[in-house]
Amino acid sequence: MPMPRWWGHINKRLLNPRAIAGGKWPVITHVGRTSGTEYRTPLDAHAVDGGYLFVLVYGSGSDWVQNVLAAGHARLRVEGEEFDLTAPRLVGEDEAFRALGDEVPRPPRLLRISEFLRMDVVAG
Repeated sequence: MPMPRWWGHINKRLLNPRAIAGGKWPVITHVGRTSGTEYRTPLDAHAVDGGYLFVLVYGSGSDWVQNVLAAGHARLRVEGEEFDLTAPRLVGEDEAFRALGDEVPRPPRLLRISEFLRMDVVAG
């Protein structure tokens, strides 16, 4: 796993609420796969052809990723705009980097991020 889970717990409790309130980070809204509770998670999202690519800083085992994969959809807020997303799928580093523009910085190798989540924007 790229980042340790304990850091994720700190982010979830202390930093994420501030990031959501600040409105500067993309925020994905998803529903808990067992609780049915709606959650909002700030994250690293990049527009790609037909959708968005998410950098999985904590890996594909993260709750938000598992929730989105189970539901098959989510909602993303980026710079005040909302997008319905569908067809979540895990992609590897090669596919992710091909989809990203050259101007988008790659995650530092030190983090060993090798999984990404790609979703399509619902037309309409």
